[in-house]
Amino acid sequence: MRSTFPQLLLAHAARRPDAPAMREKEYGIWQTTSWSHMVALVKHIACGLHQAGLHRGEHLVVIGANRPRLYATMLAAQSLGAIPVPLYQDAVGAECVFPINNAEVRFAVVEDQEQVDKMLEIRDRCPQLAHIYYDDPRGLRNYVEDGLGSLAELVAAGEVFAQQHPGFFQEEVDKARPEDVAAMFFTSGTTGNPKGVVHTHDSLLNRAHVGAQFDKLSETDEVLAYLPPAWIGQNIFSYAQWLAAGYVVNCPESSGTVTIDLKEVGPTYYFAPPRVFEGLLTSVMIRMEDAGTIKRKMFHYFMDVARKVGPALMDGKPVSGTDRLLYSLGNVLVYGPLRNTLGFSRVRVAYTAGEAIGPDLFTFYRSIGINIKQLYGSTETAVFVCLQPDHQARADTVGVPCDGVEIKLSDTGEILVKSPGLLKGYYKNPEATAEVLTADGWYHTSDAGFIDAEGHLKIIDRVKDVGRIMGGPNDGAMFAPKYVENKLKFFSHIKEVVAFGDKREKVCVMINIDFDAVGNWAERRNLPYAGYTDLAQKPEVYELIRECVEKVNADLSRDELLAGSQISRFLVLHKELDADDGELTRTNKVRRGFIGDKYGVLVDALYGDKTEQYIETAVKFEDGRSGKVSATLKISDAKTFAPVKAAA
Repeated sequence: MRSTFPQLLLAHAARRPDAPAMREKEYGIWQTTSWSHMVALVKHIACGLHQAGLHRGEHLVVIGANRPRLYATMLAAQSLGAIPVPLYQDAVGAECVFPINNAEVRFAVVEDQEQVDKMLEIRDRCPQLAHIYYDDPRGLRNYVEDGLGSLAELVAAGEVFAQQHPGFFQEEVDKARPEDVAAMFFTSGTTGNPKGVVHTHDSLLNRAHVGAQFDKLSETDEVLAYLPPAWIGQNIFSYAQWLAAGYVVNCPESSGTVTIDLKEVGPTYYFAPPRVFEGLLTSVMIRMEDAGTIKRKMFHYFMDVARKVGPALMDGKPVSGTDRLLYSLGNVLVYGPLRNTLGFSRVRVAYTAGEAIGPDLFTFYRSIGINIKQLYGSTETAVFVCLQPDHQARADTVGVPCDGVEIKLSDTGEILVKSPGLLKGYYKNPEATAEVLTADGWYHTSDAGFIDAEGHLKIIDRVKDVGRIMGGPNDGAMFAPKYVENKLKFFSHIKEVVAFGDKREKVCVMINIDFDAVGNWAERRNLPYAGYTDLAQKPEVYELIRECVEKVNADLSRDELLAGSQISRFLVLHKELDADDGELTRTNKVRRGFIGDKYGVLVDALYGDKTEQYIETAVKFEDGRSGKVSATLKISDAKTFAPVKAAA
């Protein structure tokens, strides 16, 4: 049935007022907010915002981590017919200027002192920003600024107004229609200003309901909300689906306690991009390498059993009695304790999306009994376009079109989507809207791919990034940079990769090592180092990375389409790519064009057959200071392989 976000909230509260809606960990203790308490909070915030002058159709910015009061603020805005606009809490002040001015924002509700400082810093560039409310008062006692106040004061004022006008809140909620605008999400575009993606109650809740039905989500499920609410993936899983399915959303105390909180909560429904799954696995493997001989041998023996038997069991395929018995023993001794250590002991469904996940990583989690699957979607499609059914989870596809979705391919191989979850448009940008939405309702994803024989969608790369090798022995060969980058990132020692090759005679890459994984590797070999820059340039590290590169080349040589994309030369960067330095988007996607310009001297050195190159780079530190990192980077050749001909 079609509904709005506030109407769903009221329905849950009417049916089970005392059931937990959200939990938040504060000072080490989990605090529960019931559905009835959430309604009261939303009502009082809505009444407070109305008194302060928030109008129907107006935008309100919300900046912070996952917090019940910030979720209540979004619902309060929607109750008044206003439009919440979540922004990334780790964005610097300058990154907030365009969204706030573009959406003509007068109201901002933020989490804490850090976010207040950010808003005050940019206020001279956003003169219409009249009201700033904060949730956490710590450090703000002596702040005296026009329009600055606490969320607690707003709630108190709203409570008085609600008592004086008992029918106001319900009347406002009843005015909303499913086709009304419900939220706006600014894309962290890899080029130019971000675009405001406008979604209705219908588009977001339709996809939330479809996803919930697909995986049989219910009130008994639990999730951990730990990714930025400004990212539509987190917003769908912990906000739209929370209200669609009625499960409990748990908010960790801080980013530093997520791993501990994950174990305490034991979510049944879990979502993470591949880098999170990679990080969890890397930490496990580091600990195992430091374990005693007997424990290490037992781990590796039963993991061999798991890789052989686990995926078949997950897919409901038959296995021999002996294998089943060995797997059961492994479950008691290794897999069960491992799932518990990871915080996945109760996970029924786990999704990953945003980037390709490595086959070995995917197999590892499924082999130890974790139902990890892939999905496909974007901000513009309200996430759910394709989902993998339980017994059809594969590392090389992103699933089958889910209910209500149509997919077709253009002449260039671009994936076109028609879905009830499509954006209403880009805010104040009809030209950009016309570029992605056809007159008959098809959305241009900008992704290249195809539907395989089993009806699953496979993604190759972004259409604009698929290029051609020009000159040399591979002249005319297809070059798919994201495909090459992801193959290298499947190795635990490699964190980020930037591949170049379009309109060039060969493929060259810049690599970021994973500092934790390579650092542990170095320590076990008694290899001293004095930080990231020093470790990255060690000859032994270059040999380690060369092995990874050449394994990828051997794999690419067996791919008829992409054999020409083998990597000829590589270097290891002297610093980690960082969103604060403009090298990554806020969702950690590589800004390849920006990096190519910024590190042009390195690109020239790779293609100029140099063996080393000096570079000095400006960086921003976490405390806001600026500095420089310099190093002489080694440049290495890698072995390439003759294409393997397919058997006749």
